[in-house]
Amino acid sequence: MRIGHGYDVHRLVEGRKLIVGGVEIPYEKGLLGHSDADVLVHAVMDGILGAAALGDIGKHFPDTDERFKDANSIELLKYVCILLKEKGYKISNIDATIIAQRPKMAPYIEKMKNNISKALEMEQDCINIKATTEEGLGFTGNGEGIAAHSVCIIYK
Repeated sequence: MRIGHGYDVHRLVEGRKLIVGGVEIPYEKGLLGHSDADVLVHAVMDGILGAAALGDIGKHFPDTDERFKDANSIELLKYVCILLKEKGYKISNIDATIIAQRPKMAPYIEKMKNNISKALEMEQDCINIKATTEEGLGFTGNGEGIAAHSVCIIYK
């Protein structure tokens, strides 16, 4: 059994769609990044890659590579799933936290779980996603960005 931790953060800006967990969330701002900037999926990928000692998303999907410009992070997650299988690992469970003052994430969490479970070909009840604010503190609390943490346990 192995464990990995993932973390990601992106700035909120005007003129971008807000995509979290593969869900497009109606909001006046979106996350800035080379891909679709899906902060939750990026944290999940880094947790999985870390658990399997496969580096991080920057190694596999560098922001200097135009192939990943505006990439759908759920599709990238499917590739991470293939890498994991090639190493002979399966995912036991994933626990993730989204940190955002606004917008409220709760109405979208079930769809996020569904999207991630399908991409990883695993049961939805092995994925837990939570959302929290930072009570107005820091860059997430000020509405400047959104962050996410993820922990993943894998086994052979």
